Amino acid sequence: MFRIGLPRARRASIRAPKPIGPRAAGAGPRKGSPASLLALILLGVLSAAAASLPATGRAEEPGNGSAVASTGKCWAVARLKYGGGGDWYAGPTMLVNLSKRLKSDLGLPACPDERQVGLLDGNLYDYPILFMTGHGNVAFSEEERKVLREYLLRGGLLFADDNYGLDTSFRREMKILFPNHPLVALDNRHPVFSSHWKFPQGLPKIHEHDGKRATAYVVAIEGRAVVFYSHESDLGNGWEDHEVYNDPLELHEAALRMGVNVVAWFLQGAPGGVPPRGDRAQTGS
Repeated sequence: MFRIGLPRARRASIRAPKPIGPRAAGAGPRKGSPASLLALILLGVLSAAAASLPATGRAEEPGNGSAVASTGKCWAVARLKYGGGGDWYAGPTMLVNLSKRLKSDLGLPACPDERQVGLLDGNLYDYPILFMTGHGNVAFSEEERKVLREYLLRGGLLFADDNYGLDTSFRREMKILFPNHPLVALDNRHPVFSSHWKFPQGLPKIHEHDGKRATAYVVAIEGRAVVFYSHESDLGNGWEDHEVYNDPLELHEAALRMGVNVVAWFLQGAPGGVPPRGDRAQTGS
């Protein structure tokens, strides 16, 4: 358990994402390695989050002295650029609106603008969470798969949302990336549904798509999720400016709250277990 040294009344117990594999059990990461870089990023993120989250997990008003903000940097869920022909750029207001809620709900010093990154851009470790969406084909090169796999095993999270049409190719890529760790559907009592807001019915259904039940999946390795995938939900479109789709306001709000939950869950270590009953998370829908 990773605890930030804060006054007891405001201390938040946050499990720091850690590297997976042989080096996690041995000595610390090599100096300058991806693991050490990501650890520094996460330390700033966790310090900022802990400063604004009391032990109950509910957010207070953002303070002025967070560890990240004090360095002049902001924190972002970055949009992942990918090949294959799919529209990775779909929904230009998605992440901007989610960032606003990460700031107001969790107190994170979230960037006001969207950040985008490709797997081979060289700055992947500036972003602890990668978000991908779209309607078409996803295809990673072998080099991209190697980089993404390393990033995820070193503590990062891939947050994928099927914008309708992504599913087949995304599942194919995940099977290639982690052949021994399949996508597993989540029970409604999984921690991601109560990390900040309460979703007793699980993943909210925002858009109709094929009329199937909205389902969340994870790829988990050694007890930590490295991939979160929302299918038949369309969270990203729910984050967009309300006038884009004119969804009922309660669906727009549910989508944003679920996005907040995914980030809060990641900051808690992205655990794969089921929480005890009687938790005190807020109601999400």
